[in-house]
Amino acid sequence: MNHSGKVDQDDIARARNVLLASGHRTPREEVDAYRVLSQVSPAAYLPLLARALQRLSYDTSVGRWHPSSLALCEEAVAAARSIDPADTARANVLYQALDSCQRQLYMAGRRAEGLAMRAEMLAIGRAQAELSGDPVVKGLHEWAAGLSEEGRYAEAADAMTELVAAILPDGPASGALAWSLLEWIAALHDADRPSEALAAFETLVSMEAAEAANDRSSMACHLYSLIGYAQMLDTHGRGEQAALARQEALALLTELADPGERKSWGGYQASFWAVLLTFSGAESERPAPDVPRPPSGAAPIRWSPDATRRYFDSLQALREEVDTLAARATEDPDQHLAELVRLHRVLTVRSAVYWENRTHLFAERVRSLFDDGVSLAGRLSQHDPADGTRTLARILIDRSTFHTAAHEFGPALDDFRQALNCLGEVN
Repeated sequence: MNHSGKVDQDDIARARNVLLASGHRTPREEVDAYRVLSQVSPAAYLPLLARALQRLSYDTSVGRWHPSSLALCEEAVAAARSIDPADTARANVLYQALDSCQRQLYMAGRRAEGLAMRAEMLAIGRAQAELSGDPVVKGLHEWAAGLSEEGRYAEAADAMTELVAAILPDGPASGALAWSLLEWIAALHDADRPSEALAAFETLVSMEAAEAANDRSSMACHLYSLIGYAQMLDTHGRGEQAALARQEALALLTELADPGERKSWGGYQASFWAVLLTFSGAESERPAPDVPRPPSGAAPIRWSPDATRRYFDSLQALREEVDTLAARATEDPDQHLAELVRLHRVLTVRSAVYWENRTHLFAERVRSLFDDGVSLAGRLSQHDPADGTRTLARILIDRSTFHTAAHEFGPALDDFRQALNCLGEVN
């Protein structure tokens, strides 16, 4: 561009040559070319510029964000907004640009701006759904997760209720329904709508039972859903129903122990376990005010980068706090042992989710934590039989599900039977 603000013809020629050249061109060269040509022919080149800016923001060859990734994504949004509103491609281009930019804003800790972009994404999704007649509104998932992280649980529950209502009629064929049901259950629970949360959990359990019976899903996922359902029933004072659910889980785990799953499955069932573990472990958490908490029923892929970083960066500090508290609990168990058990469970859950999300060899990374948790809970049950025995049962069930996720069905069954014995539910 020259000093008069007009695009120089030599710049236009160079930009076209870059795009027409048969050799490899870098993302930076593409962006520079599209920046020039979008001023000459905005209808043709603004969508290409927006997409190229997003590609430049992340170097896939080395798996690293560009140092100016946020600025690049903000430029992509500006380019997408500049597309003629009459252009049918504008909505999709803008949606993708907003999606990339909101992620960068969350990474930078600019959460309010990130959530505002998610709201704009949802508005685009609603407009597209209205035009197409599609009942599924794009952007609802991201919006609900953002609301949940901000503690706006009632709104998050409403958003997930709308989403599930749209996808439920199509059933579990796509595989997405179970994950959405988990998020819906957690949102309803966090919004203090227990009857709806339990009804949603019952829907998940029934679906997983049918899918496992027809060999369309793993028996382990059915088991995890039953155990999570029982824990929620207990939380809301429905002990008899919880005991019945645990008896179903016992029968299923007995079948898993011999002969095991009826067919081989991929690694998704461990991820399903990790999400339910996060959800059940949330009762042990005591989040600080004004600190974003990941949505307790969502997989880490649904968490914002900011919440993910805060959640997992806490592991070292938690480890040190547990070690300090362990010494105090030895000296004064009345004062510190129960808190030690609680805090150790927080450390265990966060570590399990961290490693399951990073390696299929997660079991060896966290095995000792589950074992230590059972040992600590055993001490608590001897010191305080009234409350400690139920705590021991809960942590034995945690370890039972861990063994199941690691395909160690015999030890999983042993732990589960011992837990039922603690609860007085052995037939």
